[in-house]
Amino acid sequence: MGVPVVHAHRETAAPAVPARLSRRTFVAAFGAVASGALLGAPRVAAAPSAAPGLDDPAKKEIAMQLVSSAENSSLDWKAQYKYIEDIGDGRGYTAGIIGFCSGTGDMLDLVQLYTDRKPGNVLAKYLPALRRVNGTDSHSGLDPDYPKDWRRAAQDGAFQQAQNDERDRVYFNPAVAQGKADGLRALGQFAYYDAIVMHGDGDDPTSFRNIRKRALRTAKPPAQGGNETTYLNAFLDARVWAMKQEEAHSDTSRVDTEQRVFLRKGNLDLNTPLDWKVYGDGYHIG
Repeated sequence: MGVPVVHAHRETAAPAVPARLSRRTFVAAFGAVASGALLGAPRVAAAPSAAPGLDDPAKKEIAMQLVSSAENSSLDWKAQYKYIEDIGDGRGYTAGIIGFCSGTGDMLDLVQLYTDRKPGNVLAKYLPALRRVNGTDSHSGLDPDYPKDWRRAAQDGAFQQAQNDERDRVYFNPAVAQGKADGLRALGQFAYYDAIVMHGDGDDPTSFRNIRKRALRTAKPPAQGGNETTYLNAFLDARVWAMKQEEAHSDTSRVDTEQRVFLRKGNLDLNTPLDWKVYGDGYHIG
């Protein structure tokens, strides 16, 4: 793997950022999730909640729409399988339902999974180029046809499923598992998921694990005997701090006018109806 960089949301471009930890370090960090080794969290069993977690199908659909409102300015997250562009943020091409990037390694892993499942697909020929450009913003070996071929692949159900599966493996499932281990309900699990989507995980101060550690300095999650609302406020404070460390993330509205809105209303189970704004645009889920 080349020198990776951190993922940015699609709304704001920033200069190339050298030698930053990739979201892909997150994969190794969470390789032991199935065995319960969650970010070094204490093995305190959270009290079971009658309310469904974020992995409930209806709640998961809400989570996808919330992230899509921030990443794509649309609630139609399934329309984003075909999305691809270079937003000039030093991460190469950004594409698909979760912003897989050619410069951060997760796009390479996605195309490799797709090819493992469907050899000879339209993107398979780009694997050598994706390996070469990993860790850079280069399009070498990808232009001029890669975006067109990505959109063509996005019509294939097998590629759509590969995007779903990589999203779940790398981001969604670990976020929900950590949220549950901390005794958080659906809103808190979503706050973790949205943070991992933007910041990934690793040893850098703005990674998810270090946002969580920053929050733990001032509040305890329910699994450690703390108040859920107090802890989530601390986590969102830490998240805002992390976002402001990088220009590409400096608009904190996805926290301020989305997640905090739900938290102030006491909607810890992320129940509908939901009304929020991201980057000034209003959204509603009935």
